[in-house]
Amino acid sequence: MGKLEQKVAIITGASRGIGAAVARRLASDGAKVVVNYVRNADAAAAVVASIQAAGGDALAVCADVADESQMQALFTTTLERHGRLDILVNNAAAFGSAPLDQIDRGLFQQLVDVNIWGVLVGCRLAGRHMTTGGRVINFSSIGVHKGFAGGGMYAATKAAVESLTRTAATELAPRDISVNALIVGQVATDMGAEVPMKMRQQIAAQTLIGKIGRPEDVGGVVSFLASDDARWVTGQTLGVNGGYLMR
Repeated sequence: MGKLEQKVAIITGASRGIGAAVARRLASDGAKVVVNYVRNADAAAAVVASIQAAGGDALAVCADVADESQMQALFTTTLERHGRLDILVNNAAAFGSAPLDQIDRGLFQQLVDVNIWGVLVGCRLAGRHMTTGGRVINFSSIGVHKGFAGGGMYAATKAAVESLTRTAATELAPRDISVNALIVGQVATDMGAEVPMKMRQQIAAQTLIGKIGRPEDVGGVVSFLASDDARWVTGQTLGVNGGYLMR
């Protein structure tokens, strides 16, 4: 029996990259997973198919995390299908970079809508619909803690995620719902590829172990935080970045 047997999990932005790896890992640990996506239905279907082929339970649901009504529909579909919700992984994110004197208001608003508002709505709906003893895992970034040229917009939204994590942990604690965040480093994903190659190489060289991560490296940590082994962990920001922030 897996450590997440009979648990139900929503993973936002799970059609590719870290989100897909998290969905596969939680499913392999016994959870019934809802693979959220916003555009790439084929990729989401492929993730679901891979989970089902391995004997897991998965469902793909389209919803834009920046749209509260769509997020509510995502939660409603999950509850109608499974009757409960135990785990929410707020993975969906938007990325953009520009020097401070060239920041575009439209792009900045997109990052705010997805990276801040989407997480806030997710935490709010988790508080309304999640079972007692639930788990919420949010994603931050090393960019919050080390200033990268051009990364101000993205880093600002992820700093807000860390603050929201602490607030949500405090407010949801009476229902024994834990809320934690991962400070994720450079990972080999499509989104990670949007970071300039030179910067990726510099980040890899500055990790303690000398390389960037894989999506599966993050999935294992999410599985821990989603399990009963992490029952006394809440309001924390855990570094998952190869020791990059030790430098």
